[in-house]
Formats: sequence, C-alpha cells, structure tokens
Amino acid sequence: MSVTESVAEGLPGRAPAVHEGILRRQSARESSARTYARALPIVPVRARGLTIEGADGRRYLDCLSGAGALALGHNHPVVLEAVRGVLDSGAPLSVLDLATPVKDAFITELFRTLPPGLAGRSRVQFCGPAGTDAVEAALKLVRVATGRTGILAFTGAYHGMTAGALAASGGAPDVQVTRLPYPQDYRCPFGIGGPGGAETAVRWTTSLLDDPKSGVPLPAGMILEPVQGEGGVIPAPDDWLRSMRRITQDRSVPLIADEVQTGVGRTGAFWAVEHSGITPDVMVLSKAIGGSLPLAVIVYRDDLDVWHPGAHAGTFRGNQLAMAAGTATLAHVRENGLAARAADLGSHMLTRLRDDLGHLACVGEVRGRGLMIGVELVDPEADGSAPAPVSATADPSATADPSSAPSGPEPFRTPRPAAPALAAAVQRECLQRGLIIELGGRHSAVVRLLPPLTISDEQAAAVLDRLSDAVAAVARDHTLHDPRHRRHHGPARRTG
Repeated sequence: MSVTESVAEGLPGRAPAVHEGILRRQSARESSARTYARALPIVPVRARGLTIEGADGRRYLDCLSGAGALALGHNHPVVLEAVRGVLDSGAPLSVLDLATPVKDAFITELFRTLPPGLAGRSRVQFCGPAGTDAVEAALKLVRVATGRTGILAFTGAYHGMTAGALAASGGAPDVQVTRLPYPQDYRCPFGIGGPGGAETAVRWTTSLLDDPKSGVPLPAGMILEPVQGEGGVIPAPDDWLRSMRRITQDRSVPLIADEVQTGVGRTGAFWAVEHSGITPDVMVLSKAIGGSLPLAVIVYRDDLDVWHPGAHAGTFRGNQLAMAAGTATLAHVRENGLAARAADLGSHMLTRLRDDLGHLACVGEVRGRGLMIGVELVDPEADGSAPAPVSATADPSATADPSSAPSGPEPFRTPRPAAPALAAAVQRECLQRGLIIELGGRHSAVVRLLPPLTISDEQAAAVLDRLSDAVAAVARDHTLHDPRHRRHHGPARRTG
C-alpha cells in the first residue's frame, strides 16, 4: 500500500508512523545541504491550490509556494490539463533545442507578456532547468556582447548557487564583482532612508563609474532584482530603478533584471520592472514560468544576440512538459488579471499586518509589493537603539502629499538589531497553526509570505490570522522569559 493510500484510508496509527519513518530516513540518507526540510518537518502527500496535506494527516496553508514557483498554487486544473495534453499526444518529452509546437506556443505566450520595449525586439535563450542557470547565461551573454568582464551587483542580492551567480550575490565568499548599495528604508546603508537614501545610492553608483580612479572599469553589465526576495523582501524604489536604467543606458552597460522570483504577476505587475516603466536589456526568468516544473530562460535585446552555435547549452533546455505547463500558467495569469489581483490583495494584507503587528516592539518593519510580503523581527530589548516605526507605505513608489509634509526631513531612526531566533520561533509557531512560511533577509530574521496568486480573500484572512497570532505568541513568550522582565529571582532561561 502506498503512503497516499494509507493516509487516505486513515488506518489507526499508520499515518504518523509513515510520517516519522520517512523523515527519519531522509535525515539519515540525504545531504546536509538540505534546507527547507530542517525547519519544515512535514511529508506532503497531496496538495491543491494553497493547501498541502501531510502524511500525518495534517493540513497546511502553503505560503512558501515552491519558493515562488507556484504562481497558481499546487496542481491547478489548467496546469494539469496542459501536462496531460502533452502526455496523451505522444509528443517527445525532451527535445534539446529542436523546434516543436509546444515550444512555439510557449514562446508566443511569453512574448505576449513582455514589457513593450522588449517584446518587439527580443530573443529567447533556453538554459538549464534552474534560475541560477539562466543567471549564468545572462552574465556570459553580456560579457561576450560587450567584450568586457566586470559585473555590477548589489548588496543583499541573491541570484543563485552556481559559481557565477553566487559571485554576484550578497553572500559571495570571494569578491569577483563590484558591489553597489541597494536602497532600503529600515536599514539604509547611509543612515538616511527614504528618497534621500535612494538618491545617495544613485550618486554613489554614478561616481564609481565616472571616477577614473575608482578602480572600477566600465563593466559588462549590471544585474539587479526589482524586489530583493532572499535579501529580505525589499522593493526597489521606482525612481531609483529609473536612475539605474538611465545610468546604464548612458554608458552602454547592459542592464539585467533578475525576475526569477518577482515575475508572472507576483508583485502586482506581470513583470516587476513594469512598476517603474523601465525596459531592461536582459531579463532572467524561471520559477513560475514553468508552471511548477523546471524551466529557465533569458530574454534579451536582439542586438545582443552574438552567440555562436553551442556557445551556451543545457541538456534539459527542451523540457516539453514544463513549456506546456508554463504556457498555461502565463495565459491564465494574463487572461484573469491575476497581477492586478495580487496588487490589490497584497496592499490589503500589508495594511492588515501593519495594523495587527505595528505595536509590537519585536517587529521592525512590514514591507513588500503585491504578494511578496516580509515581516522583519528585531530585538525589542537592544540597548542604545531607538524603535523604528513600522512603515506605513505599501507602494514603494508612493510619496506623501507635499502640503502635509513637515518642514524638514524626518530624522532617520536607528533600527534595532535583527532577531533571527525570534523569526525562527515565529516559523515554528506558524507551522503548529498549520501555516507554512519561509525566512529570509540578511540574518534570516524576515518572515516571508509568497502565497499563490490564486489565494482567496478568505484564505488570505486565515493566513493573516495565523501569522499575527504566531508573532504575538512569540512576543509574549520573549517578554515572559527574558531575564530583563523577570519579577522573581532565579536562573535566566535563554530563548531560541
């Protein structure tokens, strides 16, 4: 009898035994590099939409969504129908880079969604199956096209785990690219925040490129995320993105937009660069474009298409099931206005979380764009730190009414130190309440929500209830057990 059958029949004691046995064997046999399985000790056996059922019979609301790969949630009917159509047709499942009707349909639908400035003059390169493979292709492409080697990247970035992609990410062990400051309000690297902090980042970038003694020669390209996901759910200000486009365009430096996690409606626009109105030279796409199956491509200006035959390849770049699932997903998101839905629902969720959690000293900031939401947990008892108020702006491009603004700039308030132990405790409390969430940020102190774009209002309310309850429980437990709050003498117990 299969695991699914034993769970379905509800045999007494059977489901928990299956659950524990699988987890035990995974721990004994799988690599120490596994990550999600450590914090989420569940064994999924069936799933639909937002819901996962584990081998232990428990149900969970999944706000991890395959790290953003499941734009339509688990096993959406249009995806299943597309996959079955290929299987039933007798079509080959893997075709390297040969032309097929399935591939032709995917490219046609993909080009239909592209930003207007790129759609009419672009080429597509099918890479290996993961986003990091597409990043490697993008970096190689701009180096070949420009004849230069240097790359500009940003602090806090995450572009993948292969060598070239990792070198351009914020956690790179060796410095192989030039790092530029990524603007943010709560932890502004210049201690300014707001438009002033973003403008200072622009000036820094301009100076670095134009100063003949900066030590940074004209690069082959600049790579950036319109919203840093793994970096802590930090949306780039639209004005700053437009400045990066202008700086690179004026100097003939190709701009690479990494839309692996932000694409396909996630941020409230089909592609996150559309919020600012910029057109990058190269777009890196993966995750949701495969409709839950492995697929990665780069789309780029046709004048950059200087590849020689075989200059970049990958055995599984002809994954027909992924292309069919991707075509169905792209079309469903486009035809049903799911990007606009993500914008509206995401704004509501941000407002609700700020109202529910903004008074807690352990919450530094609630931020995000569309259905890409983060809650940063901080140490509420850190000495010498003034509490920073939770941001009240859902849209990173929004500005206050000048007539109601104070006469001078609001002083930057020192943020409290990140609290990864509290964030991990929130993740555990969420799991106990049947909610799957992810952690991210510089110190893994940001609780992240990446629900599918198909999430209903009722499901969103349930997610927010469970998350708010979990954060409040952790805040109470921290206050109760922190030695600085003890009313009676006795040994202090360390939390986390």
